[in-house]
Amino acid sequence: MSTLEDKLLGEKLHYYCSSSEDEGNDSANSDKESDDEKYQGPITEPIEPSFSEWGGTSSNTGPKGVIKDWQRYKQLEAEKRDAQEKERLQLIKKLSLTCRSTLDEEKEILQSDPDLAELLADEFLLEYQRQRMKEMLSRAEKLRFGRVLNLETTDHFLEAIDDEDESVTIIVHIYENNIPGCEAMNGCLISVAEDYPFVKFCKILGSVAGLSKHFKKEGVPALLVYKAGQVIGNFVHVTHYLGTDFYASEVETFLIEHGMLTDKNCVPTIISQNDNTLSDSE
Repeated sequence: MSTLEDKLLGEKLHYYCSSSEDEGNDSANSDKESDDEKYQGPITEPIEPSFSEWGGTSSNTGPKGVIKDWQRYKQLEAEKRDAQEKERLQLIKKLSLTCRSTLDEEKEILQSDPDLAELLADEFLLEYQRQRMKEMLSRAEKLRFGRVLNLETTDHFLEAIDDEDESVTIIVHIYENNIPGCEAMNGCLISVAEDYPFVKFCKILGSVAGLSKHFKKEGVPALLVYKAGQVIGNFVHVTHYLGTDFYASEVETFLIEHGMLTDKNCVPTIISQNDNTLSDSE
């Protein structure tokens, strides 16, 4: 009789040898089959690994994982470049549709409003425009100088500043004879005045202006700049900056750098054209 331990361990109680070789083989085969059945576990299918989309970090340390992350990174970069290029083309298209000249807008207004077009074409209005243009040119001509004015008295000095239009910049050169740099400054201002006809250039002797002996000796040549009756620039002993021998271009650059003159290269073309027109009319 088998015990409980024998049943748990699966041991056989009786072992015997058969006189027949076939019977022994059959018994051995049956025992082997029973042992195989006993230790054969359940058959399970292999589980394939799953991959999720790349989120900026990688947990794959093998070569295949690194290659896959790199391919995903390049794909995202290509998508980003495509999106930026598409956005740039949309912006270019939008700007090309919205950029219109003032002349195009005026033509559109005239086409949409026949009454306005008829009014602008009226002979009376055209005559009024011509008259206003003449008045503006006449006023500009009064504010045109183009030369250096010599102030002979103190009253001339005061009138040149106080009686001038508030829009005019006045540059006064205070000089003395036989002082180094004064003669060179007078010559340079003649050339600069021709290039800036709407700036009023003047010169006056320090003795005529009633200046002290010390200023006449140490302060000249001096440039005083006025506008609307107020001093906006005061440059004493200019030779300290330019030396005793200088050119008109250096004086012009000096005044431009200190904001007393407007650079000719920054003047709108329409103004320079008007200046040329006035010069031709003279």
